Amino acid sequence: MAAPGAVAVAEHGAGSETAQSPVEAPAGVSRRQQFGNRFLTDPSQVFQHNAWDNVEWTEEREAAARRKVQENSEPLPAEKQEDYEVRANEYWNDFYKIHKNRFFKDRHWLFTEFPELALNCRTKAGGDTLEGGAGRDGEGPASSHTDVSSLNGCDFPGSESTYRVMEVGCGVGNTVFPILKTNNDPGLFVYCCDFSSTAVELVETNEDFDPQRCFAFVHDLSDPEAEFPVPNGSLDVIVLIFVLSALHPDRMYVSISRLARLLKPGGMLLLRDYGRYDMAQLRFKKGRCLSENFYVRGDGTRVYFFTQDELHELFTRAGLEKVQNLVDRRLQVNRGKQLTMHRVWIQCKYRKRAPLISALGLSESARDSLDG
Repeated sequence: MAAPGAVAVAEHGAGSETAQSPVEAPAGVSRRQQFGNRFLTDPSQVFQHNAWDNVEWTEEREAAARRKVQENSEPLPAEKQEDYEVRANEYWNDFYKIHKNRFFKDRHWLFTEFPELALNCRTKAGGDTLEGGAGRDGEGPASSHTDVSSLNGCDFPGSESTYRVMEVGCGVGNTVFPILKTNNDPGLFVYCCDFSSTAVELVETNEDFDPQRCFAFVHDLSDPEAEFPVPNGSLDVIVLIFVLSALHPDRMYVSISRLARLLKPGGMLLLRDYGRYDMAQLRFKKGRCLSENFYVRGDGTRVYFFTQDELHELFTRAGLEKVQNLVDRRLQVNRGKQLTMHRVWIQCKYRKRAPLISALGLSESARDSLDG
């Protein structure tokens, strides 16, 4: 079940790896200070800024968070859990009917943390590799410009494009529209889907929606039989922002495995989601736990809180290799009310491995002989 991409009620930013070098903003994207550079060294100055980066958690805070979660971890009866599963579509549609496009703000951190989405993807002269692309920071080869217009024996939306990005759980377009505005590469095509038909309708009726460069569709990510409008091996980038956490934990691996098959060799999966002991998890009261670290909100929507190891296991089992897997602990501050809020998010980048035969650079005839 592909829940809306902006599920996070307090999704106000993304972090970067501790001691990570600042990422240069792509051309056409306004520069700002990279996350991870504002450290709280004097607790008496906590209300001088709205947020502090890479906040160290003491053993006492970690233990207190663990106790809080354990106190409220008794799961709801099975029949109630089944109701939330069966009516998930209804709950998400109701959510967007109420909030429409007023609920979420632009993700100002998007291209700083995920420059793969903003790069101009023109081919180099005489070559088939991307200029920049997923391997921009020395993290491996970028996706190749594979012509997939005849895959599966038919055309598909964006089949003639040379760089294809898909966001799963697009919500009202808080990622899709910035990509379309920032990346003016004529070879770019963006796909976006959501479990909520109401959300998809809001995307398609937005004045910035361009059907020549974007295709929006309703999709249930948790359904392994649900078809995508693109063939396997056709996508350069897949984006999951606060989406995977809305699926039942038992359905996460199948969903990630299905998405991995859509990627080209060298294609990237980008994820941003809730981390274990985030403020949102600690705020859940008794009677909201569905299973371990999995909860239902008051509006019927659900959320899971991850560890880095859990996500790494999901992605590597699906045949992806790690490029980035980091935890972002931030201290957000409400200076007016003199309140502090500890947020925990996880950010990942995983790449689809190139087939061994392709990596060896064998000729087509040699590949055929091996296949035979």
